[in-house]
Amino acid sequence: MTEAEGPPPRRKDPKTANSGDRGRTVISRALAILDAFTLERRELTLAQICRLTGLRHATAHRLAGELTAWGALERLPGGAYVIGLRLWELGTLNPRGLPLRVRAMPVMEDLHAATRQHVQLAVLDGTDALVVERISAAGAVPVVSQVGGRLPLHASAAGQVLLAHAGEELFTEALRNGLARFTPRTITDPAALRLTLAECRRTGVAVVHEEMSPDAHSVAAPVTDSKGRVVAALSVVSVDARTHLLVPAVVLAGRGISRGLGAGSTP
Repeated sequence: MTEAEGPPPRRKDPKTANSGDRGRTVISRALAILDAFTLERRELTLAQICRLTGLRHATAHRLAGELTAWGALERLPGGAYVIGLRLWELGTLNPRGLPLRVRAMPVMEDLHAATRQHVQLAVLDGTDALVVERISAAGAVPVVSQVGGRLPLHASAAGQVLLAHAGEELFTEALRNGLARFTPRTITDPAALRLTLAECRRTGVAVVHEEMSPDAHSVAAPVTDSKGRVVAALSVVSVDARTHLLVPAVVLAGRGISRGLGAGSTP
C-alpha cells in the first residue's frame, strides 16, 4: 500500500446489529446511516443499512426516507441508497474543500506536467490525512485510493507533513491509536516518529521511502493559509527511489498554492 496505492486506513464500522436503537438520539441514528457509506460501500440496501448501523428496520426506513427527502441520500430505481448531492453541496462550503482545490488545481497540473507522477493534495481529518484532490499519471505507481480516501499520518509523506505541524495533542492521539506497520520500513517506534517529524519541520518537507508499500516513494510539502497555518499537504508519489530530487519542485508548488490562499500577504 502507498498513499497512492493501497487501500487507505478504514474507519471503524458503525455499531453492529446487536446494539439496537435504545439510548441513541435521532441525530446519532441518522448520522450512523450516513456513516455506513464508504468508498467500498457506495450503494446500500435498507437491509444492509440495518445490519451496519444496528437500527431496527422501521427506524432505518423512516430515517432513510427523511434523509432522502432532504437530499442527503438518493434512492436508486432498484431500491438501494447512495449519498445525495446535498451533502456534496454542503461540503463545498468547507474552506478546506472546494476553495482549496480551486486554488490548488492549476499548480497541481503544472507539477504533474513537470514530474509525470501522481500528485495529491490532502488535509487533516481526525487522525487521518484525507485526499481532497489527485492527478494520476499513466505508468506511475498503480492507484487504488481515490479522492476521499484516507492515508495514515505516520506512514505517508502527506500525513507526516500534517502531523508534524498539528501539535502534541494529535501526536499523542496518533500513538494511542497505534502505529500500524505496512512494510518493514514503516515507522512504528514513537521516538523515531518524533525525530522524523522534527526533521520535517526543520526542512519543510517529508520524504518517505517504501513505508506503505515496496517500490513506492513520496515527497510532500506543506500548504499554508494567510495566517501561516498548515491547512494541507501537497505530495508526489513515484516508483523512483530518487523522488527526493523532486523536493524543490514540490516545495515551490506548495508555496504557489499557499500564495493563492493569501500566505505571505501583508495585513
